[in-house]
Amino acid sequence: MNRPGSGAGDPKAARETAWRGYLLLVAAGDQSALAAFYDESSQLVYSLVLRVLGDVADAEEVAMDVYTQVWKSAGTYDDSRGNVTAWLMTLARNRAIDRLRSRNTRLQKEAPLPEAFDFPASSISPERETQETQRRRRVAAALQTLSPEQREVVQLAFFSGLTHSELATRLQQPLGTVKTRIRMGMMKLREQLEPLSLAY
Repeated sequence: MNRPGSGAGDPKAARETAWRGYLLLVAAGDQSALAAFYDESSQLVYSLVLRVLGDVADAEEVAMDVYTQVWKSAGTYDDSRGNVTAWLMTLARNRAIDRLRSRNTRLQKEAPLPEAFDFPASSISPERETQETQRRRRVAAALQTLSPEQREVVQLAFFSGLTHSELATRLQQPLGTVKTRIRMGMMKLREQLEPLSLAY
């Protein structure tokens, strides 16, 4: 992807121009633009939420949540109300404050994979085996709805047992890009497989 906003001049101004371009592309559904935006801005977001939360695990999760929100709300950005950095930092600060307020009542880790990913290996009845076969087909169909990049990292992460760092090395992609693809892929899978999980 050709990154928008390259050129000479004030580095901060050039960055703002590039980031506005990314948001326009993200609003149009461009996942590679989100990955590029993450790569360039995630350290700022992480530093802010870590200062607010004082906990590395929480900060990492909240930082990822910020980019999920960016994906959903990029189209609402209005440059007449402030630059991209200010908009992004506001999202990050609000997410961090929300986590502080709910730290004692919310789970401190991401929700587990839908039950549909659990494939029992023990002996089961013919009826149950039929149900499991149908469930596997639904999972396979759900995976096919992901982009090729998302499907690859999700399958490697959850069916091969590789860590995010190992995935980044194997795929020769930035770690932030790998995390973004996993996050977006899992969001889509959970939406599709939640009804299936409730049925079993």
